[in-house]
Amino acid sequence: MQYSNELREAVLRRLLPPQNESISKVASAEGISEQTLRNWLAKAKTDGTSASDFERPADKWSTQDKFLIVVETASMNEEALAEYARKKGLYVDQIKSWRDACLNANGGVAKEAARLHKELKATERENRKLGKELARKEKALAETAALLVLRKKADAIWGDNEDE
Repeated sequence: MQYSNELREAVLRRLLPPQNESISKVASAEGISEQTLRNWLAKAKTDGTSASDFERPADKWSTQDKFLIVVETASMNEEALAEYARKKGLYVDQIKSWRDACLNANGGVAKEAARLHKELKATERENRKLGKELARKEKALAETAALLVLRKKADAIWGDNEDE
């Protein structure tokens, strides 16, 4: 059976993100076999079709869709990129800005992770230093307390010698 492109696109919109309806649900609702829907979905994926290809303006696309466009166009030269952009209804500058965003996405994270790692090491060093100082002071306090207890016991046994 031959289906119209409009029906095929409408069904694919339901199967692809953000709706992500199940194949069996769409098949029973539309009266189309599940295998036909699987074939359409597989073809759409091999053709690089994403949810963004259906009627949504580029500024409403998800980051995943933008990333897929960047991956698709990564190996294209300027001419092929311009043709691709026209076909998708995009501007070359949009794709280039998405590419730059993808390339810089982890740059800030890596710098932040390195800064946090250094900060963690410094905090751990300070913590060890304070722990050693605390242990030293606890020992000194315990020694002083022991000396006071011994002094009281000595005074109790031999009397107070400070007055003599």
